Amino acid sequence: MKRFYSEVAIAEEPDGWTVRLDGRAIRTQGGQPQRVPNSALAELLAAEWRDQGATLDPRRFVHRDLADYAIDVIAPDPEPVREGLLAYIETDTLCYRADPDEHFWRRQQQMWEPLVADFEAREQVVLERVSGVMHRPQRPATLATLRARLGGLGPFELAALKTLTSLAASLCVGLSVLRQDADAQALWSAANLEEDWQAEHWGIDEEAQAARDLRTGQFFAALDFARAATADRR
Repeated sequence: MKRFYSEVAIAEEPDGWTVRLDGRAIRTQGGQPQRVPNSALAELLAAEWRDQGATLDPRRFVHRDLADYAIDVIAPDPEPVREGLLAYIETDTLCYRADPDEHFWRRQQQMWEPLVADFEAREQVVLERVSGVMHRPQRPATLATLRARLGGLGPFELAALKTLTSLAASLCVGLSVLRQDADAQALWSAANLEEDWQAEHWGIDEEAQAARDLRTGQFFAALDFARAATADRR
């Protein structure tokens, strides 16, 4: 589609902030008014429209898609998304380790254990660690606490968290990276530890690296969205 607008601006409405194209407010892909909670998130969305060229590239509307998902899908019924996120803790990447007699286990302990311990202290939960492939369920009290934690997040935070958690295959990483003082790069590196270990021993595959670069861009775009969505609470 060719670019059909010249001016991009944001405006405050009674029920939130919106992006305006040549004075006209944007609607979601589901047809609803696209209202976001603050000016920081509206500016993030507006930047995507400003950065488009003469032909619109849908792949460059990452933040718009997250906002539309929050409004069209999550806001009407957030429980399926919350339960889907909670399921990640049952197979969390940071909790599944190699056998203790393997060299990789020591690397996992070094990088993952401090992150998991910090997560446990912060969220007041206990996570089960597993060596090998046998599943070990998390404690009911842990699930209840994390369910309540997710219940305190709004649609826009949940939209970002779903992307962060699925890319990391870890709710531990997803929730940890939402902290204002989080070391996002360290957490992303932790989520990709196995891939990096394989690259150290077998070399870097160009196709795999391209896929990794794409995931990295998506991860940090979702993080920018999450931080903008909560900017008025920081």
